[in-house]
Amino acid sequence: MTINFRNLVIMGILLSILMFSAGCTQAPAPATGPGPVVTTMETATPSATAVASKTATKEEMVAFVKEAVAYAEANGKEKALAEFSNPKGSFFRGELYIYAYDINGTTIAHPVNPEKIGVNRINEKDVKGNLFIQELRDAALDGTGFGSYYYINPTQNNAVEKKLGYVMVVDDTWWLGSGIYFGPDDTTVAPAPETSPAGAIPGQPV
Repeated sequence: MTINFRNLVIMGILLSILMFSAGCTQAPAPATGPGPVVTTMETATPSATAVASKTATKEEMVAFVKEAVAYAEANGKEKALAEFSNPKGSFFRGELYIYAYDINGTTIAHPVNPEKIGVNRINEKDVKGNLFIQELRDAALDGTGFGSYYYINPTQNNAVEKKLGYVMVVDDTWWLGSGIYFGPDDTTVAPAPETSPAGAIPGQPV
């Protein structure tokens, strides 16, 4: 029994030597294929097309207003006005935001100037004397339309700039719109005190 056990041990040692020399116990070579995918900050960041540009185009403004009208029709006036007046809401995007007026020119929603809500601005003039609210309201009465006027741009050190507004009527009681700027005006005309109604602040954005 002792001889057989010793022979078995010797045979086991010899077999181990043979296997080692044949490479059976060699560690596997590193994989040559691609390693695990690692999500970097670059791949996790939304694409540039998903981020709204700072300066909106005319087409983006029109689409924005149409989206707001559809929202108002789907959700009702009360909920829509609350959303339009919310500076952190879904209708304040970069330099674009929605404002709303009743058919008489009274502000009923405004995320930038909430103090204007409830104020009738139909006779308010821009810095060059244009009855811009009246002109925008008249365009809305046709269903939809554009209106150009001059106003200070609070994002450009209050420089007087030409602004294009786009408006749409929601129903026969109210309308809404938005606007984009087109750069500095070549002449600056300070508004006379009598051009603004009592309580109005000259140069406030519409």
